[in-house]
Amino acid sequence: MTRRPRRVVPAVLLALVLLAAAVAVIVSLVQRLTDTREFVSYDRVAAELYAIEWGETPVLVTGIVALALGALLLLAAVWPGRALLVPLVDEEGLRAGVSRRGLRAAVRESAETVDGVTARGVRLGRRSVKVKAQTDRVDSAGTADAVCDRVSNRLREIGTRSVRRVRTSLQTPEAANSPVGGAAATPGRGQPPRTNIGAGA
Repeated sequence: MTRRPRRVVPAVLLALVLLAAAVAVIVSLVQRLTDTREFVSYDRVAAELYAIEWGETPVLVTGIVALALGALLLLAAVWPGRALLVPLVDEEGLRAGVSRRGLRAAVRESAETVDGVTARGVRLGRRSVKVKAQTDRVDSAGTADAVCDRVSNRLREIGTRSVRRVRTSLQTPEAANSPVGGAAATPGRGQPPRTNIGAGA
């Protein structure tokens, strides 16, 4: 599915640095043309630069810093970011996907179909889904497994290709510091169910 590079933050930071440098140069030129006191003296900067030789340490340090920044910007430009869509199982040669926001909403809705359960958060990984939920039931035995089963069935209906495992973390009233967990495998379409559910305090 379509991926976007991780370059928003580096681009904004670089744009701000270049904007600040451009503003400083423009202000200095205007002050020089109007014969007013310069905010940044051109003559002073030029004299200091002319006094530096190529073999001096400041030149070497500046070159290393510029090289490192250039490498980081290049890496940020080509490194793929988070997928915009979660791929679905191919059918008859057609490729399709579902948005991450839509998939999180579907997972949250299916988790809350379990009686007494409120979904607090859904995290989508490359191969798994983690659901953080809370229940107001004192007797919550089997609730985490039920959430896991509902979410797994929903993912099978949607037909996600990459998501293969569901994990749940259930917060109970009597064990606020000891959440109950569950996990289940999520097979793709046309595959027999492969379930491995576990729960513990």
